[in-house]
Amino acid sequence: MHKKLNQLSATAICGNDISSSVLYVSALAIAFAGQYAWITLLIVSFVLFLFRKIYGEVVGALPLNGGAYNALLNTTSKLTASFAATLTILSYMATAVISANEAVHYLHHIVPVIQIIPITILLLGLFAILAIAGISESAKVAIGIFIFHLTSLTILSAFIIYFLLNTGFGTFIENWHLPLLGNNSVSNAIFLGFAASMLGISGFESSANFVEEQKKGVFPKTLKNMWVIVSIINPLMAILALSLFTIPTLQTDDYQNTLLVEMGKHVGGESIASLVAIDAFLVLSGAVLTSFVGVTGLLERMTLDRIMPQFFLKRNKRGSSYRIIIVFFILAVSVLLITKGNVKLLAGVYTISFLSVMALFGIGNILLKIKRKKLPRPERASRLAVIIAIGAVIIALIGNIVIPAKDGLPSNLTVFLYYFIPTILFIIMMLNRTALLKVALNTIDAIFDPIRKYIIQLDRKIQKTIDRINAQEFVFFTKGDNIATLNKVMLYIYRNENTKNLKICIVANEENKVPEKLAEEIDFLDKEYPSINIEFVIEEGVFSPDLIKKLSFKWNIPINFMFIGSPTGKFPYKVEELGGVRLII
Repeated sequence: MHKKLNQLSATAICGNDISSSVLYVSALAIAFAGQYAWITLLIVSFVLFLFRKIYGEVVGALPLNGGAYNALLNTTSKLTASFAATLTILSYMATAVISANEAVHYLHHIVPVIQIIPITILLLGLFAILAIAGISESAKVAIGIFIFHLTSLTILSAFIIYFLLNTGFGTFIENWHLPLLGNNSVSNAIFLGFAASMLGISGFESSANFVEEQKKGVFPKTLKNMWVIVSIINPLMAILALSLFTIPTLQTDDYQNTLLVEMGKHVGGESIASLVAIDAFLVLSGAVLTSFVGVTGLLERMTLDRIMPQFFLKRNKRGSSYRIIIVFFILAVSVLLITKGNVKLLAGVYTISFLSVMALFGIGNILLKIKRKKLPRPERASRLAVIIAIGAVIIALIGNIVIPAKDGLPSNLTVFLYYFIPTILFIIMMLNRTALLKVALNTIDAIFDPIRKYIIQLDRKIQKTIDRINAQEFVFFTKGDNIATLNKVMLYIYRNENTKNLKICIVANEENKVPEKLAEEIDFLDKEYPSINIEFVIEEGVFSPDLIKKLSFKWNIPINFMFIGSPTGKFPYKVEELGGVRLII
């Protein structure tokens, strides 16, 4: 039995994903909410606080891998649960590709000569290998990344706070009094900012997908730790960014893509900027690892429930479901190549999938309260809290759907549907595979039954023809030949004639007595040649053309199907007088 994860290990695995959001969520919130970005991030923190109880109740009652899939599987149907699972898989796929690609972009900031796509594939492969090595090994790497990330953020924050204490907060005050972009209303800015900021909690659902790998009591602690991290660092970084740069500057592409690097460069020069870039590369890489661990736990559960092919259940010596990891790696690489490295195309998949999973988990909590009220659970979320949390996620989901597309890219919803529809169709096919196989079988029967009946009839006709041919009897007239000679006769008939019936006939009289052992020898040959039925016949009389004709009529065997050995000079008849009897020895 493999070693289970403690609090630090489990928090690090899912914490790298959720804490990596600080690299983009503050800039994203500022892009939509301007000076109110930090408020939207605090609202997100409040929503996440509600989800702590929601996740704690569901997973506490049903401590199995699968997250929202597991919650809905135990309260609704397999189809509904599979819908949630599909969204989760897509979320992990988008997370892995986007995080790996963005990590390499940060690495490119430090090492400009590297090629983005090949190194992204290499990074995905590296973490696939690490996941195959086992969750314990993965946790060690995740812990190292997690601690380095928190240390880097602490150093960056310290430099910024020291800088502001010396220069003042004039920029923040100036930003606070700026009019909103496009004369937008405060409520609309907060709405759009909140919708964008909800991406800052992506990864919160991951811990529920590998809860079986965690020690008892660890899961709720991972939720608390993730909530504390995003509640502090995301609003803080938004406030610090608004204190360093004006909003028009923050809303430019350079600052949107690498905000923390620019903040580090502004207060500490290239050394701090490089530290942040290294940290960004590592923590985004850690988010890739979270995707591998989370999707493995989910697909293992789905495979055990016979939704996915049993092919995925094969484990290596370290207990890793390596086939799931390899297939997920291939999927991630294919998506990267299809998008040609423009992972902004996956934004819709990432956003809608993640928020939908959060909403479905809240719905799973309500269904658990209604349908499984007697099931023991360590904590309970109030119904009001669940409704508020679901409502907040739905608002964020609507906001991300209505946000207009940029740079000529398709809308979030359009890109999401490109990936969701084929994936859910595959899941539906797996759920209904027996019905589909029956349809296929009935279709094949309908097409090939007439042919099959014709083939069966033809087969019977051919077999009857063969049987009729083989039913023809042959006769060998023996003079009392020894077994060696009779064996030559059998070999000739076996090799040259289509028959299953042979009469070995001896014409007996006073001059031509039946040898004592002849019957035994013929019985022996009958056993040696099981495909030919040998009948031993003793006919009284004198061998002559008349006798041959008589026997041919009596047995209904044409004379040309009668054989004799080569006659000697003492034989009283010529061969042509025998009416067509054949010589075979």
